[in-house]
Amino acid sequence: MGFDFQHLIELLPDINTAFFQTLYMIGISLVVALVIGLPVGILLFITDKGLFWENRFVQNVLGFIVNLIRSIPFIILLVALIPLTKAIVGTQIGPSAASVSLSVAAIPFFARIVENALREIDKGVIEAAIAAGATPWMIIKDVLLLEAKSGIISGVTLTLISLIGFSAMAGTVGGGGIGDLAIRFGYYRYDNTIMIATVVILIVLVQVIQILGDFIAKAVDKR
Repeated sequence: MGFDFQHLIELLPDINTAFFQTLYMIGISLVVALVIGLPVGILLFITDKGLFWENRFVQNVLGFIVNLIRSIPFIILLVALIPLTKAIVGTQIGPSAASVSLSVAAIPFFARIVENALREIDKGVIEAAIAAGATPWMIIKDVLLLEAKSGIISGVTLTLISLIGFSAMAGTVGGGGIGDLAIRFGYYRYDNTIMIATVVILIVLVQVIQILGDFIAKAVDKR
């Protein structure tokens, strides 16, 4: 079957539902990544050697956990987290269930991005803040986050785009969203119309997020 515009019109309700399921999944996962991944990334940085909260034990343990989760392919992580997913949302299928695995994958991914963004800060700025008597919280809030905000925003953009790819993969195990629609209609039913439509939607979504992310990152970068 080739591309059929009339067929596409008939499938618009399904496409609309799948699109908003994707937004729902990546929205929840991004919030969790920000709430947990940001502090983890900061801890990875400030507990490293030579920093004001140097703690090799904490740094090594956090680094190990982050690397452990990041080393697991997402499709395997989806399956491995089925018991946790059932315990949290009561089911292993659907957008809410997929959001659990997406969140677990997003936390270490974003944490490393935050850590790398903080490493780009001039150490002299941190030393000057310490010399001025700033508390650790003041250094984190007024120096680290302020100086690295452009890099962190770029990291949010990269995380969002990665989550879109992960959410599409979640469709292979009934996670819902654009990926699920592409698998059920495009792959199993050999429906080229829905396959092309889902690919175009994902491309447009990624491009919009990238453009907005780059614009905001440049707008807040005062260097």
